[in-house]
Amino acid sequence: MAFLFKVSQLCPLLRIALVLACVLRVPAEARFSSSRKLSTASGFSSEPAGEEYWFIQRLDHFNGADSRVWKQRYFINDRFYKPGGPVFLMIGGEGPANPAWMQYGTWLNYAEKFGALCLLLEHRFYGKSHPTEDLSVESLRFLSSRQALADLAHFRSVTAETRKLTSNKWVAFGGSYPGSLAAWFRLKYPHLVHASVATSAPVYATVNFTEYLEVVQKSLEAENPQCPVLVKKASDTLMARLKDPKTYDNITKDFRLCSKLEIQSDMDSAYLLETLAGNFMDVVQYNEDNRAFEGVLGTNITIKVLCDVMLDSLLGEPYDRYAAVARLLQKTFLQSCTDAQYSQYVREMSNTSWTGPAASGGRQWVYQTCAEFGFYQSTDSQNQPFGGFPLKYHLRQCNDIYNLNSSVADAVQQTNEEYGGYDIRSTRIVFPNGSIDPWHALGVISNITDELPAVFIKGTAHCANMYPARAEDLPALTQARDEIFLLLQQWLKK
Repeated sequence: MAFLFKVSQLCPLLRIALVLACVLRVPAEARFSSSRKLSTASGFSSEPAGEEYWFIQRLDHFNGADSRVWKQRYFINDRFYKPGGPVFLMIGGEGPANPAWMQYGTWLNYAEKFGALCLLLEHRFYGKSHPTEDLSVESLRFLSSRQALADLAHFRSVTAETRKLTSNKWVAFGGSYPGSLAAWFRLKYPHLVHASVATSAPVYATVNFTEYLEVVQKSLEAENPQCPVLVKKASDTLMARLKDPKTYDNITKDFRLCSKLEIQSDMDSAYLLETLAGNFMDVVQYNEDNRAFEGVLGTNITIKVLCDVMLDSLLGEPYDRYAAVARLLQKTFLQSCTDAQYSQYVREMSNTSWTGPAASGGRQWVYQTCAEFGFYQSTDSQNQPFGGFPLKYHLRQCNDIYNLNSSVADAVQQTNEEYGGYDIRSTRIVFPNGSIDPWHALGVISNITDELPAVFIKGTAHCANMYPARAEDLPALTQARDEIFLLLQQWLKK
C-alpha cells in the first residue's frame, strides 16, 4: 500500500515500495492512546473518521528487558459498528497512512453489511509513527515485518481489552506489502485474528524479481503486440547512445533532465534507465485503478495512453516516442524536470533525519528490501523490453546507502522460512490478485486449500478490489468483490 509522490521520478528503487503502494496510499494509522470517553454501549463514542489517535507501542517486542515505548498512529471509523459486530483492522504499509481509507474503499462496504468497527494502524517507521529519534541503521534494526506483526498483535490485544471487543471477531485487511502482513498476521497470531483479506500480497520473497518486467511486457502486449517491441527498440537506442558522451546534451534535452547528463559509472546509466523504465512500470502496476479519492495524480494515464504514444509515428522514431512518454509523465505529475543523478539519489537516501527527503518512506522501505525481501525488479530476463539495470545495480545500493555487507539472499531465505512463501499453512485467508499487476507473480493465484482460496481477477491491476466500485469496473472485478464478501460472510459465522 504505495507513496503519494511519483516514485519513478524521485528514485527508482522506491518503486519497490509500490509493492505496498496500495497500502502506501492506503491504510496505516497508529496506536490507541486517546483520552476520549467511551460509551458503555459499544465501547465507542461517535468519532470522526479522519481524526488521529495514538497507541503506546513497544519498541522491541522480542527483548523483554527493553522497556522503551513510542506512539503509533491509528484511525477509527465506528459509523457502521453494531455491538457484537466484527472488527476490521486495515494494516498500514510502507508510507504514510491515508485517512481517506476511513471514508472510501470496498472494505467499508463490507463493514456496513456486517456492522463492523473499522480501524487503520500505521506501520512503524512510516508516516507519523516514529519509534526512534532518527532513521540511522542502528534505529532501522527495529524495522521489520516481525516487529510490525507484533505491533498488530499488541495493538489488537490492548484495544480489544480497552474497547470491550474481546469477544468480537477481528478481520485483517491489507494490500501489497500490508496484504502480506494481513496473511502473516493470521498465520502467526491465529488466536487474535479470525480471518484475513490479503490483496495483491507478495508472500514469496525473492532477491531477483525478474518476473516483474516480464508481466509488464505481457500487459503492454495485451494492449498492442507492437507496443513492447517499440519500447525495447527505444530502450536499446538509449542504451547505445549512453555509450557516447557526445549524445549527452541531446539526451538531457530530450528527457528534460534537471542537470546535464554525466555518466561516470554503470550505476549512473542504470539509474537513468530505471527511472525512465519506471514510467511504464508504474502505469502498468496501477492501470485503471480507481485511486483518485486518495489524491493521486495521473490516474488518467493508462497502458493504452502509453502505447498510443509509442505507436504514434508522427512523433518520430521509437526513441523519440519514449522521450515523449517521459515528458507526458512530467507534465502529468507537475514536474519541470527529472533528476537522473545516482549520486544525488544516494545522498538523499542516506539522510537519517525524520525531515530528510526520503523520510516519508523511501529510506525505510529500501532498507526492508535489503534486510528482508529483495524484490529487485532487474532487467536480467530476456523476456522483457528494458535493459541496463541488472541485479548487481540493486544490490550495490544496500552498501552505498546503508553500508550493509550482509547477504540479501540469506535474508530472503530467512523470510521465506519464517512465513512459508507460497506454501503458507493457515486457514481463513483469501488472496485476491490482478492479472495485470506485476506483483501477482509473487502472490497466491490459485487455491491452496478450500480455507486458503485465491481470487485471480483478469484484466485488473494492483489492489483493484480494494478501491471504491464504479460503473465502468470490469465484471470480473465486481464478481471478485462479491466473492470476497461471501467468504467473509461464511467465515464470520464460524
